[in-house]
Amino acid sequence: MLEMGTTGATNRESDRWSRISKRSTIVLALFLSTCYHSNSVDATTTLARSNPTSSVGGGASTRRVMEPAFENAGKVPGIAIWRIEDFKPVAYPVKDYGKFYTGDSYIILVTKEKNGIFSWDIHFWLGSETSQDEAGSAAILTVSLDDQLGGDPVQYREVQDHESQLFLSRFKSGVRYLPGGVSSGFAHVDRDSFEKKLFQVKGKRNIRVKQVPLSISSMNKGDCFILDVGNDIYVYVGGQSKRTERLKAAQGANLIRDQDHGGRSKVHVLDEFASETEIQAFFDALGGGVTAADVPEESTGGDDEQFESKEERTVALYRVSDSSGRMQIQEVGQKPLKQSHLDTNDCFILETGGANLFIWIGKKCNKKEKDEAMVKAQNFLQTKNYPAWTHVERIVEDGEPSSFRQYFQGWRGVQELHPRLIRSAAARPTPLDEKSGGELPEFMPDDGSGDVKIYRVENYELVPVPVENYGKLFGGDSYVIKYHCTNGKWIIYYWQGNKSTLDDKAASAILTVKMDNDELGGRAVQIRVVQDYEPKHFLQIFKGKLIIFMGGHASGFINIMDHDMYVPGGTRLYRVRGTNDFDVRASQQCPSAYSLESDDVFIVENTNHAWLWIGKGADDVEKRLAAGFVELLVPSGVSPITLQEGEETLQFWAAIGGRIPSYSTSFKENQKAVTDVKMYHCHVKLNGHVSIEELERLEQNELDSDDLMLIDSSEEIFVWIGKGATEHEITHVFSKLHQLLKRYQRENAIVVTVKQGQEHELFTSLFPSWK
Repeated sequence: MLEMGTTGATNRESDRWSRISKRSTIVLALFLSTCYHSNSVDATTTLARSNPTSSVGGGASTRRVMEPAFENAGKVPGIAIWRIEDFKPVAYPVKDYGKFYTGDSYIILVTKEKNGIFSWDIHFWLGSETSQDEAGSAAILTVSLDDQLGGDPVQYREVQDHESQLFLSRFKSGVRYLPGGVSSGFAHVDRDSFEKKLFQVKGKRNIRVKQVPLSISSMNKGDCFILDVGNDIYVYVGGQSKRTERLKAAQGANLIRDQDHGGRSKVHVLDEFASETEIQAFFDALGGGVTAADVPEESTGGDDEQFESKEERTVALYRVSDSSGRMQIQEVGQKPLKQSHLDTNDCFILETGGANLFIWIGKKCNKKEKDEAMVKAQNFLQTKNYPAWTHVERIVEDGEPSSFRQYFQGWRGVQELHPRLIRSAAARPTPLDEKSGGELPEFMPDDGSGDVKIYRVENYELVPVPVENYGKLFGGDSYVIKYHCTNGKWIIYYWQGNKSTLDDKAASAILTVKMDNDELGGRAVQIRVVQDYEPKHFLQIFKGKLIIFMGGHASGFINIMDHDMYVPGGTRLYRVRGTNDFDVRASQQCPSAYSLESDDVFIVENTNHAWLWIGKGADDVEKRLAAGFVELLVPSGVSPITLQEGEETLQFWAAIGGRIPSYSTSFKENQKAVTDVKMYHCHVKLNGHVSIEELERLEQNELDSDDLMLIDSSEEIFVWIGKGATEHEITHVFSKLHQLLKRYQRENAIVVTVKQGQEHELFTSLFPSWK
């Protein structure tokens, strides 16, 4: 899956949080030691006050006493919040939900119920100025609440300014930060002696409202700002902000009105329809004798910039175990990971390569391992030099989210099917379909008999391919295929060979967009295709005669024996894969025994000889299909010799450079992780920086017509382009997407471009409902 980072922090913040984190770790470690190895606890200590224990019958064992504040926790669906006050959880007023003080720590419990079954998420939130004692207490009390709920909740560690999108999505009107802590948090506000405050609104879908210095230097044209002057609340709309940001800013202003002023203040939204007088009233209230012309341009940084590690980190799995008598962390494996690496008797830490860490709790791990896993994760962050605000998520066995499962090959949950079955197929695909069938089997707009025109990319231009050479592609080139469906719709495939240059690949994408806009009025579905991962419909267009050659296209070639990789007297080897007469292709491989695979059929030919080599595991369908390619590939007058694996002749071995002891199989079943469909919202700044937010719900009304959205279905990636998206935004989102595909080793993924109002059934079928 596409995993996105979190927001970067300043060195000052990181240093501060490193100190707090270390102290919190010590507090939590001391607590655990006290809780499990002592008969009594000093009532004057922080730890005793935060989590008392009592002896049973004078024995050596202790048990935790349930916090009174948690007595009814998790029994009713919804959100419950506690603030840490004097090392105790105190219920937070519902009217203040979403308002957090920077000097405090909080515990947020989300209770969900479905068909009578409850599930829970626990977030513990740490303000940037919270004390080390309160931060430690929040972690301790989270463990206590988790125990009370049977150890099933998913736990999330959240740090101010760097919260997960899931956390932010819990508060529909946004999250607001206010200075101060417990001592001032519940102080009554005198409306008549109110102090002016300026807030900056950050984010698009899930917003943060943060108080900033009361000065025009705190503002910029790319964001929205809220000025609270008591009787009036102004919403300043940056000229470069988007519609959704403006709506969210208005919601944030309404929240301030209701929470801080009892609903009595008047909200003024200063958008493009506001008069000059109304706008100047805002700046007069701000003070300093400034006007709208003095607002700085959009900043190049900010809280919604994605964190991207300067240091390349490896995806790796670590075991946390005390089997040796003391708690240890040991690396188990690196990517590609397997589900079998996880052991139900232990806890594990998953390092994802970004600013996210998972703690996996096995069902049979002991209580000490379970409780100390979060402590070990904290130490792990420090040892590995992660930012102190790194997102940490604790999950339990059989409750793994797709964001965790994506790092494991072939993850299978209970009664889970292969990902290709998730959307449409009624029966399990055959091994032949899995190995040799075209990709995107759900996308069949017609039978491939529509009109087609093929162009090759040469020197950043499209050069028409002669009709007689349709179906002959070269792995060193990139092509654009314009296809007019029998139902009148248009598709533009841009096919990129494995050895095509980066310039040609980029040009194929740019020229596809240009063709769509200039020739088709933007009506086409654009699909990126990578060599060897061709969609089924793409193969149908070539009527069973697609051949992919090595090398590039020689200028003006007329037949198969006239391209730049053809050497007279040399040997050529082709692999044939397919499931029927139309869903099939032949691709040239290196002429070596190492290219042979036991579950495939190969054609080997040189000027005077030809062989049809059949692997032991080859399917009868592919044997038949290979015979059809013999007529296209074998020189006239040469009769091919059929060889079964193990019956090769010396002449055959000599033609391909000698024999090898055994062959591999190309088909590795279930190599793709089974993951849920995920949607991301893309926002592009003027400086080209792309921020990407994962959305909690996959719903049609979450699509933003002002922007671009990414939908990752595991098998392919869709880029949805809203009608209000600009060329600047489209260019930078595609550039970012290709970076992410490379980073997460998904360069071969099919990328489908979809425009608002022209969504194909392949796209709409991903959503629970579509209108």
